[in-house]
Amino acid sequence: RQHFLREYDWIRRGLMFEPRGHDMMSGSILYPPHDPANDIAVLFIETSGCLPMCGHGTIGLVATLAYLGRIQPGEHRIETPVGTVTTTLHDDGSVSVRNVPAYRLHHQLAVEVPDHGTVTGDVAWGGNWFFLCDDHGQDLTPERTVALTAFSEQVRQALVAQGITGADGAEIDHIELIGPAADPANHGRNFVLCPGSAYDRSPCGTGCSARMAVLHAKGQMQDGERFVGRSIIGSEFHCRIAGITEVAGRPAIHPCLSGRAWITGTHQH
Repeated sequence: RQHFLREYDWIRRGLMFEPRGHDMMSGSILYPPHDPANDIAVLFIETSGCLPMCGHGTIGLVATLAYLGRIQPGEHRIETPVGTVTTTLHDDGSVSVRNVPAYRLHHQLAVEVPDHGTVTGDVAWGGNWFFLCDDHGQDLTPERTVALTAFSEQVRQALVAQGITGADGAEIDHIELIGPAADPANHGRNFVLCPGSAYDRSPCGTGCSARMAVLHAKGQMQDGERFVGRSIIGSEFHCRIAGITEVAGRPAIHPCLSGRAWITGTHQH
């Protein structure tokens, strides 16, 4: 990842930005795996740089490899910058991802947001660092994406100003606003601001992983229980806790998420 950003970042910029891409374009750079027991290695690229992990990007990668005839239904192991994830391509074309362990780092931190007052939230790792907040007072509806983006960016800047980080001083570059489920079949909805000030059109795989880690830490979700997350535009991930573990002595979970991706075009650049 560091070598790619140092030597080949022009490839990322050329593919992700206009005129070929847009503010929420995601991509995958594929490599042979370091461990021959794994299927492939991947770097996740977007307009802000190279993400450590990307849930919807992994689902899209597996769906694309199937479309290209490079894999068949079954289990496939993929190396990412944060560790190896295990994926399953199902017969119906849907994809499940057993993500890297997720855990809560900080509980109910108060953050002063200019012009809005105090909000509280948890800091959690789900493959990326998240600040998860449910007392934001915002209406999570699709027509408010501009206002939600502006508010979430203010929260992110407030975290920086107040010195709130992930482990080892890592930047918290994802903001997840949580709201009640509009559909009783779901367990919640969210608005996720990604690096680069673009919002996630998916329910955010790493965000759902972090969310389940927080729910588990609060005693509100147990091993084996399921969680259906819905994004600001209505897309859904079906998730579950697939085991309990530890990360650096902290309780953690093995998150699993399932979703679908669709091929919309084949391009040559």
